[in-house]
Amino acid sequence: MENKTKAIIEVENLKVQYGERVILENVNFDVKYGEVFVIVGGSGCGKSTLLRQMIGLEVPAEGTILINKRDLTNADDREKISIMRRNGVLFQFNGLFASMTIGENIELILRKYTKLTDKQIRDAIDLKLAMVGLSGFQNYRPSEISGGMKKRAALARAMALDPEILFFDEPSSGLDPVTSAALDNLIRELNRAMNTTMVIVTHDLSSILSISHRIIMLDRSVKGIIAMGTPEELSNYKENQTVYNFFNRILE
Repeated sequence: MENKTKAIIEVENLKVQYGERVILENVNFDVKYGEVFVIVGGSGCGKSTLLRQMIGLEVPAEGTILINKRDLTNADDREKISIMRRNGVLFQFNGLFASMTIGENIELILRKYTKLTDKQIRDAIDLKLAMVGLSGFQNYRPSEISGGMKKRAALARAMALDPEILFFDEPSSGLDPVTSAALDNLIRELNRAMNTTMVIVTHDLSSILSISHRIIMLDRSVKGIIAMGTPEELSNYKENQTVYNFFNRILE
């Protein structure tokens, strides 16, 4: 088991801009092995923008992102695929292919990136669906299951290659409170059982307080991080009123 004080992700002096518009600058933090690391902040602060940099969909204007000491920022396409192959992503709107069954969505990843036999692929699909509580749903299409089940199915697909890191973009988006809480429980259980590092972008305070080990809060006015700490630390954070108000549900 990896040392939980060791960083698996290191973000150094990151700057993101589109044309002349700077979204983020001087962003520095790391994520430890096995940690549930949550990125929060108000609308337009750059949460999802930061996530896109961390999964290699965009290249920052300045700075570096290291994944397991490998430089994602300056990697060519082949190296980037090699780095990200060990990571899974759960997108905000699940990203499942509507024309495929749930099983086929997972099978697509396994056939592309592994040399497993047909039986091994079937067994892997069964295992991943069982892990998210969807045993027996292999032949259902996304349109035939609920929103919460779609999230679970997308999570099963994200775990297809046994990732070291799972990235989530607003996992509770579109879910009712009960379904959202059930997804939080699943995330906690998977983190404990698999020791998978998880990086989660969310605005849902209940989820934040329930699942996170550490949190960073971004703010649009400073184009970067205004606070970092545990849920308890940020709930009692008096150095910045915006942070305190957010974590204590106080309207500004």
